[in-house]
Order: sequence, then structure tokens, then C-alpha cells
Amino acid sequence: EEQAQYVAMDCEMVGVGALGTKSALARVVLVNWHGNVLLDRIIRPEQTVTDYRTFVSGITEADLAHAGDLESCRQEVKNLLRDRVLVGHGLKNDLAALSLRHPWQQTRDTAKYEPFMKIRFEDGVLWPRKLKDLCADKLRKTIQEPGIPHSPYEDAMAALHLYKRVRDKWEK
Repeated sequence: EEQAQYVAMDCEMVGVGALGTKSALARVVLVNWHGNVLLDRIIRPEQTVTDYRTFVSGITEADLAHAGDLESCRQEVKNLLRDRVLVGHGLKNDLAALSLRHPWQQTRDTAKYEPFMKIRFEDGVLWPRKLKDLCADKLRKTIQEPGIPHSPYEDAMAALHLYKRVRDKWEK
């Protein structure tokens, strides 16, 4: 079945380093075409967490107490992505956090899809739009509400819904 080849992914990060400004992977969610969760893992970063970014990530110190390690999670994600089309928003950051690569021919990044991008006024350069703004504009759906931590499930599904909406045009 063709739909089985699609997997959507989103990751949440926490802050590491002296000021907590460097990002490290703390949670990864993968869903299939139908929105079923294929993987939902909380990962303990190798470096000391200096900012949990709970207001955005939803991750707390308690969550990381029983978290898995990055390497076993990497392998799980790698196996799930093998020979599949990866859908997401800003996948470069998520893949970098996982130290993974994915063939560009099998990647559908809604942040990089030109019809979804905005033209920067000063120089006419195409610029990615926020997932939240794309969902409001294209799907009439509210995600990432202020004061509520991001849901990686909701964000992965949002990117998948955006892709489904334009899939025929995208694949031409």
C-alpha cells in the first residue's frame, strides 16, 4: 500500500551548555499516514541539561529520569525511516539532533516547500514560515497555542496534513 511509505516526524529539544542555548534532542515522535504513533521516545541528552524549555518542550527533569539513550533511539528511528518518505517541518534540525541523514528525494519538508514559503520584503528571498502560521493559513487549524507546551504528535500530524493537502502538486 502506497500510504505505508510515509512517516511524519517531529522532535522536541532541551537546552544544554552554560546558557542553555545549545539544543539537544529530548523527545522524538513518528507517526504513519493514518496518524498512528510508530514511535514516541524521551531521550536523555548526553550533556547536562541547563534549560528544560518546559514551556515549549513539555519536558521536565522527572521525564528524563527514566529516559532512553540517544543511540538506541537513533537506531529505532533509522529503521523506521528506511525506504520511506519522511514528512515534517524543519527536518534539517530534527535529523541533525538525531545525527541522521535521509535522502533528499525521500524528504518532504513543509518548511522548504516553495509555495508555502514567504518572500522576504527587503531582498525577495524565499523564507520558511512557521508551522503554526502555515496551519492557521492553509488548514484553518490552531496549533502551538501560547502557554501550552508543543505536542510533537500534533506538530508531526500538522506537517503531514499540510503535505496531504498539496501532495498532488508537490509530486508533479
